[in-house]
Amino acid sequence: MAYTYCVWYRVTDDGPDTETVLRSMMARLACRTGIEGRLMKKCDEPRLWMEVYTEVADADAFASRLAQAADEYDVAMFVAGERRVECFIEDRPVPPACVHAAP
Repeated sequence: MAYTYCVWYRVTDDGPDTETVLRSMMARLACRTGIEGRLMKKCDEPRLWMEVYTEVADADAFASRLAQAADEYDVAMFVAGERRVECFIEDRPVPPACVHAAP
């Protein structure tokens, strides 16, 4: 079973210093866990950011490492409010309706 972590928050400043800290934290986390994250920014709201981590095998261990990395990089000082961490379980894919079973 694989998990996907989505972490979303609003940054106080969407400038290069904030992005450098967040990307550095994500790189450190990737070195520790082998899981590379993606940083996204909402199209019409540039201060709403989301980190996405996929193919997480051990949810508890990853959540602990994620919190540790965020603390080490003092990510909270760049965030307006709370970082919301959501964990999703991957399910089997939904086949498109145009796919027909072989006879």
